[in-house]
Amino acid sequence: MATLAGVAFTAILVAAAIGDLRTRRIPNRLVATLALLGVVFSLVHDHGWPGLPRAGGGLLVGLACWLPFYALGWIGAGDVKLYAAAGAWLGPMRALDGAIVGALSGAVLSLIWMMKAHGVKYSVRTLGLAAGTPQLLAPGTGAAARRSTLPYGVAIGTGALCAGWLPRLFFS
Repeated sequence: MATLAGVAFTAILVAAAIGDLRTRRIPNRLVATLALLGVVFSLVHDHGWPGLPRAGGGLLVGLACWLPFYALGWIGAGDVKLYAAAGAWLGPMRALDGAIVGALSGAVLSLIWMMKAHGVKYSVRTLGLAAGTPQLLAPGTGAAARRSTLPYGVAIGTGALCAGWLPRLFFS
């Protein structure tokens, strides 16, 4: 049963990452499915009602970790919702671990994405300026800006999958 749950968890996160790569959107239906199955998994994993605090705590930790980055305009609402839903599977401590791994993955992906799009010289100069003015890193608006932004669902999914499949490899 645990392996089947892990396959479902993985499949939904991979589908969200692929969708984010293609369209820069993460469908709410996919997020809702992940959250609902996460609550069910937590109830089964913790043998009934004790699983609710685990699922709720993971969801809240996932939300709290990524909401500030949404408020700054650095990631989209779909990314935040996706990780909160994954937190329902992971529980609070593993959700925190996965958020840290996701942030590190996102930093590496962002640097690669920026250097590929603009070159090393421009990227280094922009990062130097952004150290004092973080708003410079906020994406623009419109369809063209959306296509040029990093699909952060890939980093979010990476963090959640690492926390789910390799829990003792990281922090808690």
